[in-house]
Amino acid sequence: MWLLIFLAWLVIWAGGTYWYLFGKKSPFSLESVRPPGPREFDQKKRDKVIKQGFSLDKVPQNLDVIVIGSGIGGLTAAATLAKAGRRVLLLEQHDQAGGCCHTYVEKGFEFDVGLHYIGQVHENSLLRIAFDQISEGQLEFHKLNQHFDTIMIGQGEEKREYTIFSGKTEMKAHLMKQFPDDTEAIETFFNIMKVSAKKTHYLATLKLIPQWVSLFILKSGIGNLLTEVFRLSGTCATDLVNTLTSNKDLHVIFSYLFYGVPPKDSSILINALLIHHYKRGAYYPKGGGSEIAFHIIRTIQKYGGNCLVRAPVTGILVNDKGAAYGVKVRKGQAEVEIHAPVVVSNCGIFNTFQRLLPPAIQENKGIQERLNMMKHGRGSFLVFSGFDGTQEELGLESTNFWLFKNNDMDTSMDAFFALNKEEAPDNIPMMFITMPSAKDPESKIRHPGKSCMTILTMVKYEWFEEWKDTSVRKRGDEYYNYKMRFAKNLFDWACTLFPKIKDKLVFQDVATPLTNNHYLGAQQGAMYSAEHNLDRFQAETVARNRCNTPVKNLYISGQDVFSCGIAGALHGGLLCASAVLDHIVYIDLLFLKKKLKRRKARELAELSKKKLQ
Repeated sequence: MWLLIFLAWLVIWAGGTYWYLFGKKSPFSLESVRPPGPREFDQKKRDKVIKQGFSLDKVPQNLDVIVIGSGIGGLTAAATLAKAGRRVLLLEQHDQAGGCCHTYVEKGFEFDVGLHYIGQVHENSLLRIAFDQISEGQLEFHKLNQHFDTIMIGQGEEKREYTIFSGKTEMKAHLMKQFPDDTEAIETFFNIMKVSAKKTHYLATLKLIPQWVSLFILKSGIGNLLTEVFRLSGTCATDLVNTLTSNKDLHVIFSYLFYGVPPKDSSILINALLIHHYKRGAYYPKGGGSEIAFHIIRTIQKYGGNCLVRAPVTGILVNDKGAAYGVKVRKGQAEVEIHAPVVVSNCGIFNTFQRLLPPAIQENKGIQERLNMMKHGRGSFLVFSGFDGTQEELGLESTNFWLFKNNDMDTSMDAFFALNKEEAPDNIPMMFITMPSAKDPESKIRHPGKSCMTILTMVKYEWFEEWKDTSVRKRGDEYYNYKMRFAKNLFDWACTLFPKIKDKLVFQDVATPLTNNHYLGAQQGAMYSAEHNLDRFQAETVARNRCNTPVKNLYISGQDVFSCGIAGALHGGLLCASAVLDHIVYIDLLFLKKKLKRRKARELAELSKKKLQ
């Protein structure tokens, strides 16, 4: 009797599992991908897609899903759900869609805001297949030089320069040439990179299977028997690299891809993944970062959805049963309600839970537990500079530059963030330089004879907080003079590398955490959203921090679900779509990957056969 009950339960469980994994129609297909069409250079036609203003008559009827925020996490979730047959409305508070993927043009110069380069989009990679599906093959990526990053440590005569190359074997070999006494340390670190890259799907799985199962696997120790990735995700980067080498310059190399958290507070897994991300090459979208939103929105529209900008969501509607059923949008001086059975928030966990939910819901124990898992990230400070002259005339290049005043990132960053408001502008310890006009080959067509540079560093929101209640571009002389102190020091530092730019500067704009909050909706100006600290990547926290929320029918997407950057936010969108659909879309992508691999093998075999004939 008991045996029959057990067998019946086993059959039901196996059938349910099969249905969950394979029983639902895939939103993805090879047939939906078509060859890239001609690039659209007509800005008016582009604006109809990425700058379509909100009005109720543009809202599709019978909505299934509302997505708040049009960053790559929101775009990915929206496009995946649209291709799965859901009617989706994507709402963006800024006047242009794209979030950190958007670009802006001023005085004839085009600047990227958050997408500076991207990896893992080589042929038939999982990320490339995902991009092809949500853009239906219309996104093209330009491969940058093999030498994609330069790292400079120290100042004056003490300055040391290191170069990072892409390539499956070249990356490690080139690094070993520069650190011949630390080949064993580099070998070990690259093994960590390999494990991290190959086994990261275990972390994603923790978010996709029932939470109680995830926690059982972790608490029982089964997880650590399966893979060491759970241990690595909770391992301090500084502690681990200290066991590999005493060479402080090499410590910087292992952690230089900076996302606002010093190595002592960061996960070795995240640092390793970021370097591995560019192992197969660094890329830039042809036509600039705004191409991403432009093509993905057209996919959403193709399947009956829409993306509307200048649509600030002021609240998420929650019924008396505790379920989300729509949003409130500010239109002029009034608020309008839009209803849908599912709401996806891509505007960050703090914005979602502390600003958009009704006050009574915010006090929910589950909401508070989720908030307590996260900390506010550091604010970003950017300097956008435009020059008269080509990249050849100015000596600019597609390679990025990472500058550090010394090789102790932990101490220098702690010291910097401990400074008061007046001391900070004159003591910036590090910065990043990117030249988007040198990365996109079509920039010369769109903006001939002009070049641009973006400089980025991290700052404390508190240094700018006194002006938080002032209006953008109307914050007064004191604010302007203060932010320009930062900008001047950063630009002067950049001029030591590129001396020709100083006399060719014709335009400069500066974004502080307040700017990022206004245009990007980034809480406290944190472009990487919630802080990516070590606590966040402890395996149990990873399992609990999922797309589902304590509010029924409300889901979270983007960087706060998985990790930072374009790729991390895109995976946040895929995880979110999986949760909404109750179907793991990664399995569909993996099936496509296998089909593409077989297709490629057939093509190579046919080519080889023709050569023999």
